[in-house]
Amino acid sequence: MQKRNTYTEIEDFLSDESFQSWILFKIDQDGWEEWTLESQQRAKLVEDARLMLLSMKVPESELTKSDIHRALQDTWIKIREKESQNAQQDSKSTFFRRYLFSGIAASFLLCLMSVWCYNQYFKSESKIVTYKELIDDNNEGLVEQTNNSNKPQIITLSDGSSVLLQPNSKLSYPKIFTGNERKVYLSGEGFFEISKNPLKPFYVYANEIITKVVGTSFRVKAYSDQPDVEILVRTGKVKVKSNDMISKSDQQEIVLLPNQALRFLRNDLKFNKITDITQDVVLAKSVGNIEQLSFEFNDIPVSQIFETIEQAYLIDIDYPKDKLKDCHLTTSLSDQPLTEKLKIVCKSIGNSTSFEMNGNQIIITSQGCN
Repeated sequence: MQKRNTYTEIEDFLSDESFQSWILFKIDQDGWEEWTLESQQRAKLVEDARLMLLSMKVPESELTKSDIHRALQDTWIKIREKESQNAQQDSKSTFFRRYLFSGIAASFLLCLMSVWCYNQYFKSESKIVTYKELIDDNNEGLVEQTNNSNKPQIITLSDGSSVLLQPNSKLSYPKIFTGNERKVYLSGEGFFEISKNPLKPFYVYANEIITKVVGTSFRVKAYSDQPDVEILVRTGKVKVKSNDMISKSDQQEIVLLPNQALRFLRNDLKFNKITDITQDVVLAKSVGNIEQLSFEFNDIPVSQIFETIEQAYLIDIDYPKDKLKDCHLTTSLSDQPLTEKLKIVCKSIGNSTSFEMNGNQIIITSQGCN
């Protein structure tokens, strides 16, 4: 390392790998610190080289326009200071240094601009979370249901919860929920009615957001080719937050109550809470039968109750009309999954009444009312 005793210019240090290791990685195998302290003049030259080397090291964090401008200004200030200190030296040396530092500054600016452009245009794209990523990140052994038809399909989960899955949508879920959480994964649109279980919260993972509930009904719309993800609450309360797979977003948890909605802007990674869905034209037009029909019945014929359920879920219910034509019920079916609604109706009719589900077809067996 006697070669460094001949160093008289900053560029001598910048080209020395041992010096780079000491400054950038704190590896001082060649005793740079002790060597530097031997001479005040040497220490000044080393300090200038250190500042220049550090300024050339592009940071990993995201850079803004102001960061770039400030860093560039600092670099040019150092260049001017160094040129001023060496103004008395011969013109040939000064000419060489000026162009060397200009080249360094230009390279530094190019690096900064490259990082900024990457962060703005490419890195932002990597923040988009896809259905496949969510599934690949899960190791529970999921069942996937895809709706390739032109009408909604009913999916009944092992805990009694039901999902009205819209066309061109798919849902992945475990055959049986284990542990202290219930998790499903959605691509597309689904209306969820969750069976109440305070000890096992229910999570819907959809693109960049996670919806958490205990027992409630709500709609999630999360198509991969659309710019927004939407959650609309019909009954109960839900909590929404961004997925941990996103490096930058509104991290706070948003609470939604009945008739409130949330729109997640995927490009900006921002939440937009809508406290009155009637004031949002897009949401108001998208409200379906299941979200606006009443399930409160007071001395209503069983036939009318079945008709309401058919309209809400777009399903067919086959029941013995002659045996049930005189049956009237008073009951509340709000905030209940489809299977629970059917259980309540059948139990209210009589012990001899039961139901069977086969996709979107419901068959009621009964000997009549009590």
